[in-house]
Amino acid sequence: MRKEITVTAEGRDSRGKNEARRLRAKGSMPAVVYGGSDGPLPVAVNPKELSRILNSKTGHNTIFKLNLAGSEDTPVMIVDWQYDPIKDSLLHVDLKRIDLTQRITVNVPVVTQGDPKGVKVQGGLHEVVTREVQIECLPNEIPEQFVVDVSELMIGQSIRAGEIPMTGSIKLLSNPDTVISHVVALRAEEEPAAAATGPEAAAPAAEPEVIKKGKKEEEAAAEPPPAPKKK
Repeated sequence: MRKEITVTAEGRDSRGKNEARRLRAKGSMPAVVYGGSDGPLPVAVNPKELSRILNSKTGHNTIFKLNLAGSEDTPVMIVDWQYDPIKDSLLHVDLKRIDLTQRITVNVPVVTQGDPKGVKVQGGLHEVVTREVQIECLPNEIPEQFVVDVSELMIGQSIRAGEIPMTGSIKLLSNPDTVISHVVALRAEEEPAAAATGPEAAAPAAEPEVIKKGKKEEEAAAEPPPAPKKK
């Protein structure tokens, strides 16, 4: 989406880690502008201005003007960026020149609204499967996001990418069968095994054979030996 934002850039001749450290020490950072017939152009920009754009509602789909001394303002978009994993500060960005008369391909976030009936009435679980779709459109028609209403979803029902309304020059590039959101049934807990009942459950456990055998041997030993026969 096009915004009335202008970011000032300075041309730079040198590259490498030392140059990047020097720029960051001055409160700037390296960037490269791609696209068009002019070829790649290394520049230096203010990281705070680019961070504000990335954190805005339109995010990396924001089209803004890049003001470079000695040249006309150029419409650009942020197509790649790198953050410091420890300080969470922006280290580098890649910018793309945008021709406002040509269609471009972008990924747009998809958000859901409403509470599905399948959750409130049937006790199901609502899952968001896909959070963005790819589209093609004119630069000025890039939407901030797509909003889909999930309030009528019941268990087993879903909303797919092909059901998202497309306006103006927007054309869906993602597979129309891609599931955006659905409601599924919760997995039932297994019932505990029923306790054994009946005459078998009441019968006492059989005495081990080894014990029975031992008792017989003890009884035999207790009997007096037979008297010897007279000749």
